[in-house]
Amino acid sequence: QVQLVESGGGLVQAGGSLRLSCAASGSIFSIDTMGWYRQAPGQQRELVASITSGGSINYADSVKGRFTISRDNAKNSVYLQMNSLKPEDTAVYYCNLGSVVTTTGYFLNSWGQGTQVTVSS
Repeated sequence: QVQLVESGGGLVQAGGSLRLSCAASGSIFSIDTMGWYRQAPGQQRELVASITSGGSINYADSVKGRFTISRDNAKNSVYLQMNSLKPEDTAVYYCNLGSVVTTTGYFLNSWGQGTQVTVSS
């Protein structure tokens, strides 16, 4: 079983910055794609950014140039540096692992518990 622990959310003024972290545990051999999604009240969950094991990165158009995703494979962790935050970035942010190989099996689509990001105007 894969467990994800997220941290780094909070309240920030527009124009400010936050850094989200997500650490995976559970006797992990490898992780394919790691990503961040977000869900605002009354809206569907949407992809914010993703990074593959080979380093290919994808961003939602709304965050390009402001957010940076990175990963540390030795720590089984993924990060999201969020700069120039806007009120419309307010949402619950979720860490996602596309596929994970562990000593006990192969797991698809693992989710973190979510962390609240609130940007005030």
